[in-house]
This record gives sequence, structure tokens and C-alpha cells, in this order.
Amino acid sequence: MTQRGWADLHLHTRWSDGTADIRETALRAKTLGARCIAITDHDTISPELSAPLAEIEGIEVICGVEIKAEVAGKRAEILGYFVEPGHRALRELFSWMKGARVKRMRAMIRKCNELLGTDITYEEVAARATESVGRPHLAAALVERGVVKSAQEAFERYIGNDCLCYVPLPRASAAQVIGAIRAAGGVAALAHPGFLDIGDWDAVLSELKAQGMEALEVYYPYELSTAPVHIRVGELERLARAHGLIPTGGSDDHGPGSGKEYLGRIKLPYEVVEELAALAPSTA
Repeated sequence: MTQRGWADLHLHTRWSDGTADIRETALRAKTLGARCIAITDHDTISPELSAPLAEIEGIEVICGVEIKAEVAGKRAEILGYFVEPGHRALRELFSWMKGARVKRMRAMIRKCNELLGTDITYEEVAARATESVGRPHLAAALVERGVVKSAQEAFERYIGNDCLCYVPLPRASAAQVIGAIRAAGGVAALAHPGFLDIGDWDAVLSELKAQGMEALEVYYPYELSTAPVHIRVGELERLARAHGLIPTGGSDDHGPGSGKEYLGRIKLPYEVVEELAALAPSTA
């Protein structure tokens, strides 16, 4: 690590499924010695962010986002960095996704009530969400009803991928998501690719780059996840070089008490931030 500092470019706050607000997150990062962080909440941008790049609690805060997308037929996510908050392209995409989330959550609640004998309502689950309603909010309701002892148990037994009460969330295409990020002045990166079981990575990355993607999240705390990892960091580094993609990274921290308090696990050289900023029209 150089004397120029480090960055963590994958953090969540209470505006999606994290536990802390942006100032609290920035202060934690500053205490740990970070120079720059990116707030990448799921399918939404916090109203606390008003510019593609700001200084909060003495460190640089990039306005980012993590958007669900379909990549090569797989459930994936694409990160956007230095986006303009409130840009029309993102508003329209988020509006479509919000409607899809509501329909999906209502369907999952119906399954829980039918299979588990609960009487959970959509309103009580949605009341737990600051912005986007998601499975962590349903997990909390299942804990409150005594169906499970923890959110982790809720995911493992009932609401995790392919479990009894799971309903897949419709996703926009990679091209749609990358297009919206670029329209909003941002730079797009494929999030935690190690979790994706892709047969031909060269073909997939070539297609994503042709659609406008310019970075790949190479560095991620895979060792802290129970999900299967299909491709290792060394191979991701090679692929990033081969396809001319900026190798980014982040901890995917969700805040204190979340079970995913990972801030500081990934320390990306600050030079990566400068490379991303040079490609972002919003910072020109």
C-alpha cells in the first residue's frame, strides 16, 4: 500500500440493507485509515448524496450504486461509480425495479404465510425498509414471529435462493443497467464475479465491455462468504488485464450488527479511484 491511502469501493448503508447512515459509514472508514469510499446501495441512491463525489467526515465519498442485472443468464449485480444522483436514466430504472421488488416481496410473503402458517403483511415488512424492501426485512419479520432464531436461519431454511419461500426477482439486462450508469455519468463494474458460474469468461467480458462496462471487481472478501466461489482472484486479475478493465474492489460491508461488518478487509490502492474518475464524464 502506498502512502497515498486506500479505498473501499463497495459499501452499503441503511438506504438499502445496511445498518448505518452515510456519515457514520464515512467516520468508520476514516477511523480505519481510508482515504476514499464508494456508497453502493442496492438499486437506489441515498438522498444524503448530492454529487458524484463529495467530502464527508474528512474523506472522499463516491456516489455509487449496485444494480441487479442478468449477465449471461445468471443473477448478477453491476456497480456504478461517480453517478449523478437523481439522473433521469437511473430514476426510470429504479422505478421499474421498485415495482418488481414489491411484487416479488408480496409473493414471498404469501409463500411464507401458506407454508409456515404465519400472518405477515407486506405493510409490516415494508415498514422496516428505509428505501428498498428486500429479503433482510422479511427475515426480520420471521425472527419477530419466532419462526426462526436469526436472519441467517431465515435465509438458510426459507428465503435464501431456491429455498421454500424464495421467489426470484426480475432483473434488467446488463446492457440496460450499464447504459443507465453511463447515461448518469458513471463507470460500470461487474460486482463480485467470483460468485458467478460462467463457462466462457472471455466471451462474457468481451460482450460486457462492448456494452460499455469499464471495470471488474477483482478484490472481494470471498473467504467470508459461505457461497461457492467459481473463479479465483488471480484469474480475475488476468481477465481484467486481458480485457482492459480497471480492477476494482470492496468489502461489501453492511455496517455494525449486520453480520457483514467487513469495512477495511479490502484496501484498494487510491490510484484505482483516479483511474475510474478519469473515465467518468461526471467528474470531467
